[in-house]
Amino acid sequence: MERIVYFDNNATTRVAPEVRDAMMPFLGELYGNPSSMHAFGGQVAKHLAKAREDVAAFLNCSPEEIVFTSCATESDNTAIRGTAEYFGHDTKIVTTAVEHPAVLQPCRRLKALGHNVVELPVDHVGQIDLDNLRDELKGTKNALVSVMWANNETGTVFPIEQVAEICREYGAVLHTDAVQVAGKIPVDVKKVPVDMLSMSGHKFHAPKGVGLLYVRKGARLKPFMLGGHQESGRRAGTENVPYIVGLAKACELAASAMRDEAEKLTVLRDRLEAGILAKCPNVRINGDKNHRLPNTLNVSFEYIEGEAIAYHLSDLGICISTGSACASGSLDPSHVIRAMGVPFIAVHGSVRFSLSRYNTEDDVDYVLEKLPPVIRNLRDLSPFGPDSDPTTFK
Repeated sequence: MERIVYFDNNATTRVAPEVRDAMMPFLGELYGNPSSMHAFGGQVAKHLAKAREDVAAFLNCSPEEIVFTSCATESDNTAIRGTAEYFGHDTKIVTTAVEHPAVLQPCRRLKALGHNVVELPVDHVGQIDLDNLRDELKGTKNALVSVMWANNETGTVFPIEQVAEICREYGAVLHTDAVQVAGKIPVDVKKVPVDMLSMSGHKFHAPKGVGLLYVRKGARLKPFMLGGHQESGRRAGTENVPYIVGLAKACELAASAMRDEAEKLTVLRDRLEAGILAKCPNVRINGDKNHRLPNTLNVSFEYIEGEAIAYHLSDLGICISTGSACASGSLDPSHVIRAMGVPFIAVHGSVRFSLSRYNTEDDVDYVLEKLPPVIRNLRDLSPFGPDSDPTTFK
């Protein structure tokens, strides 16, 4: 393969060399259990405490409000199912139609068990109507709202600060899946007073297998993992110290370079978008162009399949996605793109380009060189086109 251009960073990212180096001592000589009473384990406990402090500083919260988990899927499940279990069947759960499966599936499971669950619709750019949220919370005694900070497929950033204000007005508990914003835009839980927040390390250059759940002091939920005293009794299991240390280092790196990286990624993303629009006819950009992540571009190529685009680009060393990696394997079009009302001629041709600090202008130019011939060839093979009968797409 001539080269690899990795534009699938919303699925996972390369582990930063600095993160790997910070982890190595805990994969070697510092292997003690931080819960042990002896000094050998105690020295590891000190590093764990320091990592907790560093991660808390990244979110501007207290170290006691950090619960380390295995990933954001566990964090999401803990927040949603733990809150619902605490309040019981009287809990009303409000989420959106474009959430990650790690939120939607637990909510739908709770609905099947008898909970009142509402999925708020979105408009054509993937934004929610805050009046709809207010309407759902009026007169509700125990409500849990789970709204993502930014969408993993389109990059659309939700008005989470306003969502938090509405939840406080009506006394609702607010959980946000902040997986895609961590390391890309500032996350400050004092400025945006969410009650719970999920993050995953591998989305911003820490390894897979570590995440966190921020739980505001006083928030009420029952633990999802039982069997030990770890994480102040909120998440049982021996702490994954090497990966937690790596997560803390990733937070440090992100905090120090976030503004510069956001500017760089915005330029690269816009260069890619402009090139695609100039070189490929019958395309549309999905998402809120005025409120989106700096690294994310979602494009629909009309009359062809996104999976075919991804496979052909893969043969050329270009890595992209047709949506959430957690939903791969399904031939159904993206639930996010469908919820936005994208026309059927385009919904199947949606692909996502997501960049990271390690991408360059040369990467963008390579994609802009290789992508247009792929699109032309696929359209030449397709029985559909601009002159086709629209009813054939139904």
